[in-house]
Amino acid sequence: MLFTQMNESRLVIKLDGIWNFVLGGAELDESLCEKAFEQCEKIYVPASYNDQKADIKLRDHYGWVYYQTSFPLPPIPCERLVLRFGAVTHRCRVYLNGNEIAEHVGGFLPFEAELDMSALSANNLLTVAVDNRIDFSTLPVGNEDSRAMFGSGLPDYESVRKTTLKPRNNPNFDFFNYSGIHRSVSLYTTPKEYIKDVEVVTEINGADALVRISAELSGDGGAEVSILDAEGKTVANGSCESPITITNVRLWQPGKAYLYTAKIVYKNDVYYQKFGVRSVEIKGSRFLINGRDFYFKGFGKHEDSITLGRGINEAQNVKDISLMRLLGANSFRTSHYPYSEEMLNLCDEEGIVVIAETPAVGLGTKSYGKTADTHRAVIRDMISRDKNHPCIVMWSLANEPDTECEQAYEYFMPLYSLAHEADPQSRPVTVVVCNNNYTKDKVAPAMDVICANRYYGWYIFGGDLDAAKQAMTAELDYFEQFGKPFMITEYGADAVSGIHQAVPAMFSEEYQAEYYKCINSVLDKYAYVVGEHAWNFADFQTVQGTMRVDGNKKGLFTRDRRPKLAAHYFRERWTDIPDFGYKK
Repeated sequence: MLFTQMNESRLVIKLDGIWNFVLGGAELDESLCEKAFEQCEKIYVPASYNDQKADIKLRDHYGWVYYQTSFPLPPIPCERLVLRFGAVTHRCRVYLNGNEIAEHVGGFLPFEAELDMSALSANNLLTVAVDNRIDFSTLPVGNEDSRAMFGSGLPDYESVRKTTLKPRNNPNFDFFNYSGIHRSVSLYTTPKEYIKDVEVVTEINGADALVRISAELSGDGGAEVSILDAEGKTVANGSCESPITITNVRLWQPGKAYLYTAKIVYKNDVYYQKFGVRSVEIKGSRFLINGRDFYFKGFGKHEDSITLGRGINEAQNVKDISLMRLLGANSFRTSHYPYSEEMLNLCDEEGIVVIAETPAVGLGTKSYGKTADTHRAVIRDMISRDKNHPCIVMWSLANEPDTECEQAYEYFMPLYSLAHEADPQSRPVTVVVCNNNYTKDKVAPAMDVICANRYYGWYIFGGDLDAAKQAMTAELDYFEQFGKPFMITEYGADAVSGIHQAVPAMFSEEYQAEYYKCINSVLDKYAYVVGEHAWNFADFQTVQGTMRVDGNKKGLFTRDRRPKLAAHYFRERWTDIPDFGYKK
């Protein structure tokens, strides 16, 4: 699915702004979707609805909510009109003038519906019903057993739940279940015969590059292609399907991005697809970008900001990449779901390397039999959307699933093959693991890169950094036998901003910094370790719990982006570690 753009053949109209809003219940009420709301609140789109009002009913809502707006349609020359949603979390149904026109499952990828022009009027009523419920079949996964939330210590807890407790979501993941219309809602036009999709594959050939551009078209005939450099000058011409040569090519490099643009022309339609020329390759235990040994320096991250929740925040994206550069970071993982197209476009421009991850969080024996179809669809849709981004160098199929159980290998290996088949660039594929007994892991050694989350010194051997160092050493000794690149994709310790101690102890800023120094001293000893992603870039919101003080405090920055002591430590460390050639 193509990202929306306004050009000489296409018009884009955003419907973002203040919409009408109604809280619903566990069952869909279609009567609310058939006409204008009689009573409602105001809500901003795009954003999570949870934190926009000082109201616990929105914060802890369970079930359906209803959004509504109206839009006039001026007399514009238009052969085809499409309604597009960037993301709606987690499930939704869309109604136009009382008629259902779309349904979508999955909260982090776009969907669209072509509109019947004859059914439109001068003023049109758009209603979106959104369901935020999670269970063993959804991605991410929600628990269905009340004991997981209330504990088995309650006497006759099941009768308490049934008689006095309202139903509520019980996430099997450690971030807040923000919901709503999270990314932009747009109308866009195309000619009657149009470009449906574009695929770009590049191959470096000495000082030149071969570029293969494929276009999915709505009708017969072919498409012509012009390649423009970063200054807009035409450097090559050709047609779709036939290789095009760029002489004296400039490569897309981490920290030094260079983008070309493919101008695709099909009859009366035009689409401009930016791309970078770069290679990604695994050789033994080495991770290569453009044939050079690359070392990942960066973070796990979240789309999470005050008021907007998980809603798109482009100003925050600009700020975050600026802070990454300040620390000498070169990469991040889209933990734990596909991020907005706007963020990936920015990473393309800024030269930030990305590991793109599906929303498969919390998978285990109870969910493996229920999530497979949804998981396959998400992998296909994520790669279809993001295949042309040079910033993406690896796909992550899941975060911290149970990979010790017998079903794990049979579950993940078909998904591993699917990811390689779906990606025209066949980037490396991984599953991010975190097991109590890594020697029993059935999936990590089969991936292209072994990616592990590990918290020695925090959840295991909390407060004992000597033990943490020994445990980390033992684990790296074990994984070295597989001869593959290893990356630590999460490691960290909570630090409450402002807590300082002369003798570092847990939850102080000093302990967080000492923790990272300890684990990094181990990582630096192993040549097959190709990267380190601290958990987390910034503090983020979670469900309430005795382990969380206003959210997860493992950020190197506070939620409002104030640096902690560990951020300054990483700035010194990462500015001294080169992007390429570290640990030669």
